[in-house]
Amino acid sequence: MTSHNPSTAHENAHAPSTFVFIHGFLDGSTAWDEVVADLGDRAADALRVDLPGMGKRAGEPGPHSLDRFAEDVATQVRALARPIVLVGQSMGAQIAELVAGQLDEQVRALVLLTPVPLAGTELPDEVMKTFHALGGNPGAQRELRRNFSTSLDEERLETLSRLGDGVEAASVGVFADMWNRGHALGAQHSRYKGPVLIVRGEADPFVTAEVISSAVAPRFDEPVIASVGNAGHWPHVEQPEAFARVLSEFLATVDRARSAAVDRQDWTRAFEQKSVTAFADAFAADIVLEASALAKPVIGAEQVTAVMAAASTIYEALAFTREATSGLRTYLEWEAQAFGGDKLFGVTILSKNERGEIAHAAIHHRPLGGALKFSAELGRRVHGKVDAAHFFSAA
Repeated sequence: MTSHNPSTAHENAHAPSTFVFIHGFLDGSTAWDEVVADLGDRAADALRVDLPGMGKRAGEPGPHSLDRFAEDVATQVRALARPIVLVGQSMGAQIAELVAGQLDEQVRALVLLTPVPLAGTELPDEVMKTFHALGGNPGAQRELRRNFSTSLDEERLETLSRLGDGVEAASVGVFADMWNRGHALGAQHSRYKGPVLIVRGEADPFVTAEVISSAVAPRFDEPVIASVGNAGHWPHVEQPEAFARVLSEFLATVDRARSAAVDRQDWTRAFEQKSVTAFADAFAADIVLEASALAKPVIGAEQVTAVMAAASTIYEALAFTREATSGLRTYLEWEAQAFGGDKLFGVTILSKNERGEIAHAAIHHRPLGGALKFSAELGRRVHGKVDAAHFFSAA
């Protein structure tokens, strides 16, 4: 069981994170407008970054580098002083990973959309001439976007292309070389160890499935890989609703897993403190506690708090060994020692209501002899506070 209450210091651990969106090569913060709108309230406080020299910061002088861009974003993120979800597209994915590696604990999840590998693409000079030639050439920029996309209508194409039009011609080649050469950290396993989602457009001719599987995904611990249909290199512009849906589904999974992890930490802390107040804030007013050490359920926050606080004083040692979550339900497997060395084992199942309060708890002890002994001792310790009919009596 966990100690969780939206009004406590643990509120931030359960609260939704703030999105930080980082655009790609020759784009700007407004490229995320439709995705933010489709995410609704979840992205109401989103930070949409404009990188130096692009978007609303077009013309901002260099020197430009991936490290400078990463530090620029990291500075803005630190100022938020709250947990974030980093979302980077194309070259922005390189920057997002660098920021995640710096800030680590502040980053709840990293999302790489049509990501250029952090190590770069290492395209030959002859190919890179095409990207260098985009500077000061609006027609060429529009043609490249058409070739790298599948469903950019003329309005969206023009909106996206105008962002590139504003970039100084001399900077275009500099930015292209940045993502092509990549960063030295791309040669090793990623420094960021948290949840990662990698998304590509199914028809993207630039960041292909082979690029993802060979140069991006292997650098992370168990990344989730997804794709957006009928989209090329800009799924967030071509299919914003579909990308928002993929993003939301991933974050729902991340939030559930994190909630379970926080539950485990808080519940462990409550047992370590062995106090009534450590348990009290966790429970709904009408919580129901069932257990193999109870003859019948205990109902109500005051009664359940008394039982759990007393139970914690019986254990001489307690370790949670496994955990899992499914929706609002958390499963915690544990092993304990009591009564001068007796071993007890069990599973705790916590079900929360929509307010995040524990509404139902089921605690299963084994072996039977230990459970009966535990029940009798628990009844002795809560005598006068909880009806004795709930507990086993050897008499």
